[in-house]
Amino acid sequence: MKLKMIFLVLSIGLVPVVKAQTSIEAQKLLELASKKMESYDNISFEFSYVLNNRVEQINQENSGEVTVADEKYRLNFLDAIQLFDGKTLYTIVPENEEITLTEAEETEDFGINPKELLEFYKEGYDYHWDISQRVKGKKIQFVKLIPTQDDGGIKSLLIGIDTQENHIYKLIEVGDNGTITTLTINNMNVDNPLPENFFVFNASDYPNYYINN
Repeated sequence: MKLKMIFLVLSIGLVPVVKAQTSIEAQKLLELASKKMESYDNISFEFSYVLNNRVEQINQENSGEVTVADEKYRLNFLDAIQLFDGKTLYTIVPENEEITLTEAEETEDFGINPKELLEFYKEGYDYHWDISQRVKGKKIQFVKLIPTQDDGGIKSLLIGIDTQENHIYKLIEVGDNGTITTLTINNMNVDNPLPENFFVFNASDYPNYYINN
């Protein structure tokens, strides 16, 4: 009994130290991945997007692709193309033959830009070292983020990072309502040569489209 009590006291005493250590390691890994992403001139990748809520019996699976260079991006997702040239966001919907223009100050981050995914954690979250997994021969280390204040219904976030490349691999958002949203990044390519007009909108490419601005 005495040995058990000593062990219990030692364990309780070590908890704050272990927690602080794991938080420091989590912060270091996030910062390392963030700096690695910021070092590239451009990034392109395919991704899968899954939204699941067992209670509501909702399961939605979609895929897309995106290319990012500085503040500019070109996103193909949900049967639409989003083209942002740094000033204006063009949302092109081929099915409706419609294009919507939105100025930069009115846009909201679409949440897929990998350079932005690792910036938000710096404020409003506690972060902790979480599980690691082997995926296709790579070690994916997860960092868990818990909001320190009300964050629009988010209960927690898990960011999975490829520890060999220091690239983000997966983002899992757990909502207060039980909705789990998972974004998985595949086939990432960096610093590929891009055409000069890659992020430039050309209305002549869409002659029969209605432009809503």
